[in-house]
Amino acid sequence: MTQTRRLPLVFIGVVGAIALLLLGAAGGMLLVSPAQDSAQQQAGPNQVDIGFSQDMSLHHQQAVTMATLAREHGSTVDVRQLAFDIETNQRDQIGRMQGWLSMWNQPAHASGPLMQWMKSGDDHGQHATMPMTDGPLMPGMATSEEMSRLQSLRGEEFDVFFLQLMLRHHQGGVPMAKAGAARAASPAVRALAENMLGSQGNEMKLMTTMLDKRGAKPLPMN
Repeated sequence: MTQTRRLPLVFIGVVGAIALLLLGAAGGMLLVSPAQDSAQQQAGPNQVDIGFSQDMSLHHQQAVTMATLAREHGSTVDVRQLAFDIETNQRDQIGRMQGWLSMWNQPAHASGPLMQWMKSGDDHGQHATMPMTDGPLMPGMATSEEMSRLQSLRGEEFDVFFLQLMLRHHQGGVPMAKAGAARAASPAVRALAENMLGSQGNEMKLMTTMLDKRGAKPLPMN
């Protein structure tokens, strides 16, 4: 019994990572059933399916980078655990979206301006709920200066700035996820977008509470 209680934290973390990855793989199988694959191949993806998968992959990649830093440099267990969850979940989601793009014979990233699929939809005539961007940053994403600052910080300062950046990052992705959930042609894409809204909504509440406990405020949306 004593040996069990004293298992190294690294071993526990590895077991947890394997369990989460297995759950992610199972979730991917549920999201893309053979029937859904057949229907999707017949109808084909629309611009929302493609644009959402391309741009959300890029948005997620920065979150993974920040989460990796926090997993390595976070000064408290709650920050490191949150970072681990975000890194694991968003790596899995990037894998799904990039898999769909490959199946559709589409490039991994948009060749033109970002988020053009958020304009008026050709399927429902819906209008974008967030501004378009011609630059490298989408709403909520950290600038290169902010990323450099995060890399340089340690201790409580690191924890607070990570939480501020990640909260804003999640907030910036909400309109994209809402558009994907409402307007994608693929049931699998819609299901993933809805999953993002639920899981990241919970994470945003948690990060707001964590910042409040540290006497810090969220960053304004960029």
